[in-house]
Amino acid sequence: MLAGCQTRAADSENTESTAIAQRKNVIVILIDDMGYADLSIYNDSTFYETPNIQALADRGVTFTDAYSASPVCSPSRAALMTGLYPTRLRATEWFHPPGRKTNVERFAPAPFINNLPHETFTLAEAFRQDGYATLFLGKWHLGNDESHWPEHHGFDVNIGGHNFGRPRPGYFAPYDNPRLKTGPDGEYLTNRLTTEAIKLAKQHSASQQPYFMMLSYYSVHTPLQAPEETIAKYRARQVDLTRDQEFGQEYQHRLINRPRRVRVVQNHPVYAAMVEELDKNIGRLIDYLDAHGELENTIILLTSDNGGLSTAERLPTSNLPLRTGKGWLYEGGIRVPFILYADGLEANGKTVADPVMSIDIMPTLLGMSGVSIPQNHSLDGINVAASLSGDGLPERPLFFHYPHYSNQGGFPGAAVRMGQYKLLQNFEDGSIQLYDLEHDIGERTDLSQRQPGIARNLSDQLRNWYDDTGAQFLQPSPTRPEAEQPWRPSR
Repeated sequence: MLAGCQTRAADSENTESTAIAQRKNVIVILIDDMGYADLSIYNDSTFYETPNIQALADRGVTFTDAYSASPVCSPSRAALMTGLYPTRLRATEWFHPPGRKTNVERFAPAPFINNLPHETFTLAEAFRQDGYATLFLGKWHLGNDESHWPEHHGFDVNIGGHNFGRPRPGYFAPYDNPRLKTGPDGEYLTNRLTTEAIKLAKQHSASQQPYFMMLSYYSVHTPLQAPEETIAKYRARQVDLTRDQEFGQEYQHRLINRPRRVRVVQNHPVYAAMVEELDKNIGRLIDYLDAHGELENTIILLTSDNGGLSTAERLPTSNLPLRTGKGWLYEGGIRVPFILYADGLEANGKTVADPVMSIDIMPTLLGMSGVSIPQNHSLDGINVAASLSGDGLPERPLFFHYPHYSNQGGFPGAAVRMGQYKLLQNFEDGSIQLYDLEHDIGERTDLSQRQPGIARNLSDQLRNWYDDTGAQFLQPSPTRPEAEQPWRPSR
């Protein structure tokens, strides 16, 4: 067993046998780059319309303090698929295509892998071993080589999943995707993936074989593209702002001589249209399940792979009151939507403030379905549904580790959240920041000097976690041989 890991997904033999008898279908809806503040369930003044996601939340459980395991896509997707911290896998950076160089600044980034290891047991493999059909649609981004694509990690069907993390050449057909037949010119990819998902749901409903479906939308990742009529709707609502009104400044960690901007107002009509089109399609799928009597027999979990994009690549959304966004270890980069729906769940229609993470998705869905995992396999996550009808989840630390210079300007470092406090550590010099999220969700007041005891305790927990997971750290810069050595944790 891996030290420090949680064990076994199912809670008891009685729960397991009951769930197996019910054989509910399971759907994970994974959204790419959707910010916490993009949705009305978390932000009642959002610029975007998401009535269908709101309706799902009204019928399910909304977690207010949910996190992706990483501020970028591939690591958080690896955590979802394995129930493990990406650090254990050394999958700490988004998987680069061949020839793409990593960002080197004051130091070089930590070494990382570029494929999800075959020996890692996945959520899809667990469901398939229990007799489920396993269906993947959309963005994969967990391996460059074809041998690491979804069909080699437990999925029977793969529609659209390959090595690229964004649609090529864009969201409108014709597509350049080796796992998706192109559609008629002008077809919108988000619509197409939903149509394929409904076809698969219909097919397996007729066969009476339960299925696990991972519907992993490419939206709302760049490039920013949507149907023109939807863009026009938001363009008419767009407020005419000056540059200083629309953008603020964030600390610049990169070795470039220009300020780091961050969007502070949601006002981008194309991004807004992408969000609405995504919401419409989620509504299409749920309406189909509801109309055909399948919704009550389906577990649905909706989340995002990281926070919204706010500091680079046209800065399309604002995550305020959260700080920064994708690529950063502040809340804007890692706090994400997280909605769980299952008919009969006692907490349906409620919000839960207990912190949860993408490492919890595998044990939660397996536990709710009564599906077991091999006895020699351990997980870092826990079944968050098991305690919804009780006293809540046990307090536990949640860890984040990103030893890279992100494309979006984030610093290389790590973080730990325990209760209301969160500590961040910068890997360039080992410096720390401490925030009280209960009173300072925007992470503006550093308490590390005022609360030395709390800072010391969280620093010790983080240091122990580094040892437990074999965490990697920055390397000397090959382009700056005279530079100092990067920081290392010490006892």
